[in-house]
Order: sequence, then C-alpha cells, then structure tokens
Amino acid sequence: MALIREDIRKSFRFNLLVVVLLCIVLYMLFFLSLSFITRHGAEAKVPSVTGKSIGVAIDALEKMGFEVDVDSGYDPKLKPFVVLNQIPEVNASVKTGRTIFITVNKANPPLTPMPNLQNLSFRSAEMILKSNKLILGDTTYRPDIAKGAILEQLYNGQLIRPGVMIPQGSRIDLVIGDGLGNTQFNVPDVIGMTYEEAAAVLNGTGLSITAIWEGAITDSALAIVYDQSPKPKNELATPNRIREGDIIDVRIKQTATPEELENNRNPAGAVNSSEDEPVQNAKTEYE
Repeated sequence: MALIREDIRKSFRFNLLVVVLLCIVLYMLFFLSLSFITRHGAEAKVPSVTGKSIGVAIDALEKMGFEVDVDSGYDPKLKPFVVLNQIPEVNASVKTGRTIFITVNKANPPLTPMPNLQNLSFRSAEMILKSNKLILGDTTYRPDIAKGAILEQLYNGQLIRPGVMIPQGSRIDLVIGDGLGNTQFNVPDVIGMTYEEAAAVLNGTGLSITAIWEGAITDSALAIVYDQSPKPKNELATPNRIREGDIIDVRIKQTATPEELENNRNPAGAVNSSEDEPVQNAKTEYE
C-alpha cells in the first residue's frame, strides 16, 4: 500500500513537472514569435504622394507594404484624381501592413450656393468666395457713392442671385464702387434710342441707369426711350449737368410719336427766340 502511494506521488510530481516545463516552453515561444507577429522593427517612412495621380500614389504605397484607403474631396485649383492630402504625414514611421489614408480630388465639382456679396467690402467678398471654393474673376470699377463696396456679382457675364447653385471652382466677377467723380458734364440725350443703345451710352459715361418699362412691350429690341430724368435740357433751354455715378431714369415703351419725343426732349416753357420777340413787343406797346 505504501509502495502504491509512493508511485502516485512520483507520477503526480512528474506530471506537474511536465506541465510546468510545457508552460515555460509555450511562454518562451510566444514571446519569441511576438516580434514576428507584430512585425516589430518592420517599419518604413511614409512617402509623399500628395499632388500625384491616384494610380501612382496607390502603386508607390502598396510596393512599400502599406494598405491604402481612398476618400474624395475637391480643390478647384488642382487637376482631377490627384492626391489632396494623406494621413499619416510624409516621413512618419509606420509599420508595414498598416493603412495609409489618402484624399483624392473629384473629377466633377460639387455644387455650392452663390453667396450674397453685394454691399460687402472687397476683402470680405474675397474671403467668402475662397471659403465657398469659388474663384475670384475680373474686378471692374464703376462710379458709385458706395466706394469700395461690391455693387454686382457676375457669373459667366450675367448677374447671379444669391442662393443659386453653381459648381465649386466657378469664376465670379465683381463690380466695385469707385466713388462719385467731381467732374460734371452735360446730361446725355438718349430719347429716341432703344434700351440697348441708351444703356451703352449711359454706362459708357459712368452713369447708373434705372429702366421703367411702360405699356405692352411686344418687341423689347424695338422699344424706345421716350422720356428721361433728368432731361437733356432745362426750362432755360440750357443743358442739365450731371456727375459720374449719378442715376438717370429712362422710360421705355413700344412706340412714341415724334412730337412726344420732341416735347420730352425740350420741356414745356423752355425759353426760345420765337417766344422772346412777342414778349418784348408787348412790353414796348405797354410802355
């Protein structure tokens, strides 16, 4: 009986020793293989792929053992399908097999609402355009009391209302107030002209125009200016004077008689030589 107990003790000690030795071996194998599993020491410097095409960027990163995750963004100043940015940054030490995130420029620009730039300063308008990824186009100056303020915003040569959806990267032209000039000149006579002709004359002299359309207009190209304010001449038959940047109102309708045009061009009661003579004769007779 004692011999059996002694054999059991020896067997238990042997098995325990085997288990302990096995645990030690497994522990050592685990730590020895840990560096291989985690690729310890297998690091590489992240190359610069910003500004390169997507194909070239992915090929360069995969050859270095990196995984690549692609997202999209938009920059109107860069070509489509080029890398805008990357994470991690250039020259960062990253283990091979890890993922490099790149953002690629879209081929089709997304739409953005046109901001309202009117009455803002040029600097403010420039910053708002940039924040909306729109490009500042041509800037022209027009005489106006609001010196330095944005008077008009143009897209493709046409006025554009705030809120209209346009592609990012679009060029926006600005018309800026240049103050009122001090030089006065005669009010241009645009009575009898078409609206397009009158607008060309008035804009060419630095005047702002307000068009008032009256009656049924069947053909706007043939409608004419039949009256204006201020008029070319005053009651003394001398030219009215105006400054750059001032506003002139024009009234437009489809047809007007020559008499109507002449009466509007020369205000009623204007002094002329034919009217002066009877007055002088009457004065003589009275005396």
